[in-house]
Amino acid sequence: MDKANMHCFFVIINECHKGPKLNLNLMLSFALFQKLNIGVFVNKYGKNFFYCAVIVEYLAVKTNNTLLTFILIPFMLAMFLAINMGGSGTAPAFAAAYGANLIKKHQIAMLFGLMVLLGAVFSGKEVSITLGQGILASEFFTLKTTSVILGSISISLLIANLLGIPQSTSQATVMSIAGAAVCLGQLNWQKLVLEIIPTWFILPIVAFVIVWIAGKLLIPYLSRTDAAKNFREAGQNSIFGFFVLASCLYVSYSIGANNVGNAAGPVTSMAILEMGIDPQSNNFTIIMILSVLVIAPCFAFGSEMLGYKGLRNTGKEIIPISPLAGMMISLVTATLLLLASVVKGVPTSLVQLNALAFMAHSVNKTGWKTTFSNPKVKQFFIVWAITPVFAFVLTYAAVWLLQY
Repeated sequence: MDKANMHCFFVIINECHKGPKLNLNLMLSFALFQKLNIGVFVNKYGKNFFYCAVIVEYLAVKTNNTLLTFILIPFMLAMFLAINMGGSGTAPAFAAAYGANLIKKHQIAMLFGLMVLLGAVFSGKEVSITLGQGILASEFFTLKTTSVILGSISISLLIANLLGIPQSTSQATVMSIAGAAVCLGQLNWQKLVLEIIPTWFILPIVAFVIVWIAGKLLIPYLSRTDAAKNFREAGQNSIFGFFVLASCLYVSYSIGANNVGNAAGPVTSMAILEMGIDPQSNNFTIIMILSVLVIAPCFAFGSEMLGYKGLRNTGKEIIPISPLAGMMISLVTATLLLLASVVKGVPTSLVQLNALAFMAHSVNKTGWKTTFSNPKVKQFFIVWAITPVFAFVLTYAAVWLLQY
């Protein structure tokens, strides 16, 4: 424990003893973040999140406001979830530009975080409403239930990120909320079975087919241009490189429109429930925007800490990709995701859209057998199948235990 952490530790003890009781939540939080500081991926940022918790807890003790203390927990979990989403979302957003050597690794996090924030603010409302009200009614997003949902999602995605497999946050979120809803007997089966789950299967297939057909008919013709022949020429051609990078920013915007709601939706419903606000009022939108402004910047932290391994796997280990093909994949997948977000408010997986599009490109280049015998492709499908089920079971079990 360094001197700063030691000083912080004694400040907490001193201030909490001045209050009505020693706050065990904060002490446990300190132990957790001190433990996480050992990890290579949280070493740089873990204590900063803890210091934020110290500030909020200090205010709670001074004002004797226990609600502020309890709300801290799901908001911290939502921020942790956003970090994981930033890690898993970096690959589908910037794999095209990174795989084509058009952008440096250290530049990605800032651009990614900015576009995610814009997408969440301007196009993310419908998805937040779906996740905050559509699967499970907002009055059931209590502090405990919301904390369990966000914690289950975070654990599921953290495992996938540590394996270096880009995973669908939206699927993990939906199945985690569904697990809580089934346990409480409040699941909106129609929304889940007839709208959300079919979209998960249809859109990746559509992305695969579009990219496969384009790769057969369009890419061979366009690739004859000088700017599209290889990575180096694209990098030297500033106009072509600009369009490739713009397509990656467009993907990041779509991620903000769809994925920020995974954390903002449940947290918003929890906040309005605790504050006694009508979920149908305009105040829901205000609280949602405030939640987004807190959560969205954490995507940039996640991109910086956890994004590189998945970025390398998607951008350079499935199939080396030309800038032209990368731009096409980005435009197709981002457009499908944005349509799902804005038109229906359906949380869906850009990670899987992007990976299936890459696989279609690989099929055109190397053939079906070579593509689907790739160990990384097999690992992708295994993790994609396990993670949503794991999130569902974990949330169901935790909510069931909380009832007893």
